Amino acid sequence: MSSAGKYSVGYFVNWGIYGRKFPPSLIPVDDLTHILYAFANVKSDSGEVVLSDTWADTDIHYPGDSWNDSGKNLYGNFKAIYKLKQQHRHLKVILSIGGWTYSPNFHPVVVNPALRSKFVASAIRLLEDHGLDGLDIDYEYPQNDEQARGYVALLQELRAGLDAHASRKGADYRFLLTIAAPCGPDNYQKLHVREMDQSLDFWNMMAYDFAGSWDKVAGHQANVFGGQISASQAINWYIGQGVPRDKIVVGVPLYGRSFMNTEGPGAPFNGLGPGSWEQGVYDYRALPLPGSYVFQDDKAIASWTYDYNKKEMISFDSEQVGLWKGDWIRREGLRGSMFWELSGDKGSPRDGMESGPGKDPQPGRSLVAVVKDAMGELDRSPNWLQYEGSQYDNLRGGMP
Repeated sequence: MSSAGKYSVGYFVNWGIYGRKFPPSLIPVDDLTHILYAFANVKSDSGEVVLSDTWADTDIHYPGDSWNDSGKNLYGNFKAIYKLKQQHRHLKVILSIGGWTYSPNFHPVVVNPALRSKFVASAIRLLEDHGLDGLDIDYEYPQNDEQARGYVALLQELRAGLDAHASRKGADYRFLLTIAAPCGPDNYQKLHVREMDQSLDFWNMMAYDFAGSWDKVAGHQANVFGGQISASQAINWYIGQGVPRDKIVVGVPLYGRSFMNTEGPGAPFNGLGPGSWEQGVYDYRALPLPGSYVFQDDKAIASWTYDYNKKEMISFDSEQVGLWKGDWIRREGLRGSMFWELSGDKGSPRDGMESGPGKDPQPGRSLVAVVKDAMGELDRSPNWLQYEGSQYDNLRGGMP
């Protein structure tokens, strides 16, 4: 891989268009190189990869979409995102398959060659139908060696399938294959990393959720150094397994995790704060909560808020930590940053979103923009726009 620009990779979640009021038009395209579109599901009994919300993905009409077009046409988030690709030729869009909720469906599929074959064919069909640049596998996580070996085989077969697809199309283009990679030793030590790496374009490290409701003490959820789990410890392990630095993309959370009735990091806690959309988890855009103070640890590269009245600690990445992380990525020669997920960021108006504690936006810059500025120049390699094999008339015609 060339030492070209950095990658800035953002997850766009298809449920974000509902309560969070985050349609594709709010994606910060100038601060990103790749969008990971989350999530497609996989059927555990057949291996078929399927869209998880066709209304959001392919049907919803956004402003400017006609109700009178003849033929079979693509609408929804995928049309809106394809139009972003036309206007911003550096922007690649990758379909993310799996995620925490759907991951158990992978277990029977990866160990069965017939189901893997169906997985590959159906995933590539979705790519061509919807105008995408690649596939991302979010398998959380293989539980045993049989599944870990099946994961290697699935990636090999996907890589071969994507290359054959490009060849059939006569496309001088490498469709991308990536994964969401674990940073917890119990999970990453099961993986056959060296073999997986041969099929992958880059690795998106889930360098967050190191602490949370499942723990006994409050802690940092996304620290670079120190603690039982850290981003640097995980990344050094992957590098030791042969993954090149310029294929490692570091995950950054656009949310914070709450610990109630605690004195702070390392101290016991009891209970979780109410959160923005689910208990214990706050959007970055709503932090710091009014009445709380921000603390930063430049050795761990971590930050948190603390409310002395409520005795609530929230582990999150501040602007300062975003700056430190972007700088660390640059100095370490890593490929870039990844964000879960874009609707949690600051810097975009949310027309019609309900207000209230944990939802009201707080001042500050977009964390995606802060990290991007600290990393340096972004990659500008072009996306792909020709999908003559799509089932949709308007996409085959290039969305006139």
